Amino acid sequence: MNIIIRKCRLILSQLACVVTVVAAMPAQAQLLAGEQTATITALPGVIAADVHWELVWAGFETADGIVATADGGVLFAQEQTDTIRKLDANNNEFVYMKNVSGPGALSIDAQGRVYSVLRTCTDSSKWHYQSCNELTKVVQLAPESKVLLSSFPDGRSLGRLNDLIADGKGGVYFTVGGAYYVNAEGKMSVVAEDKNLSTNGIMLSRDGKTLYVTNNKVVVAFDVAKDGTTSNRRDFVTLNGDDGADGMAIDSEGRLYITGSKGIHVASEKGAYLGLIPTKRRPITLAFAGADKSILYAPSMGAVGPDGKAWATPTGTRNVAMTVYRIKLQSHGFAGRPK
Repeated sequence: MNIIIRKCRLILSQLACVVTVVAAMPAQAQLLAGEQTATITALPGVIAADVHWELVWAGFETADGIVATADGGVLFAQEQTDTIRKLDANNNEFVYMKNVSGPGALSIDAQGRVYSVLRTCTDSSKWHYQSCNELTKVVQLAPESKVLLSSFPDGRSLGRLNDLIADGKGGVYFTVGGAYYVNAEGKMSVVAEDKNLSTNGIMLSRDGKTLYVTNNKVVVAFDVAKDGTTSNRRDFVTLNGDDGADGMAIDSEGRLYITGSKGIHVASEKGAYLGLIPTKRRPITLAFAGADKSILYAPSMGAVGPDGKAWATPTGTRNVAMTVYRIKLQSHGFAGRPK
């Protein structure tokens, strides 16, 4: 049977675990607690039928808002520990940035500027959650620190921010209930906000002229003007009966990859539904990485505890455990920016 090696250590007073699966038989032969069978069907030009998901990291805190790095690794946000963490191409874990106030998602533009939505102390697992007065923010973290937005123009708090994508001009599109844009000077404009919109993931096309926003069972699209403002909202693709649309990524052909409850849905650049890549757990974010950007990383909800059972938390405590998987694709991520 497969041998599961779990390596745990304390980092910044939090337990971090790396799980390595040493295969002694085919990868699909054994499922860990909480996993489901993920039988891959070939999608021409996207994925072959004879590949399997590889487990590369697991922990009891989040691994959200994943994005590729130039050296073939990935960065992900860990809200509960106020850190941004890195997995290199060999699955070694590092603390990339600390003392980041509740990072919820990451974006890096072609110029190497790193952006994040900061959820500060709004996570119910944080000890000071009930007395949290720190404003959530949209920020640039590197190469220099810069707050782009900390409230709506009318003074309202931004609330618990979801996702973001940098536009390459110093601005950011982000989601929190609706979808919004803030430019490099901190001026905000509305992409869409209405009672029928339940946003989460957000992504730009290869040329930056189309903005994609998830809306539970469908992805909606907008035209993007030179000043970053948007227009012409329309439904782009549905999730073929699935729901829970969340993180997105694009490949070198402009295809859109969307996480949902059943796995990762793939659509053409024109909005045609191409198929599903099933996953072992529910994925919430994804990114192409590796030397040629042909490795798809998919952080997913749930993990295995030290007792070999599915990790659980006491009633009333949010379970944020996650497992990161990766898989080899025939397609390649878009080379024009990290994601």
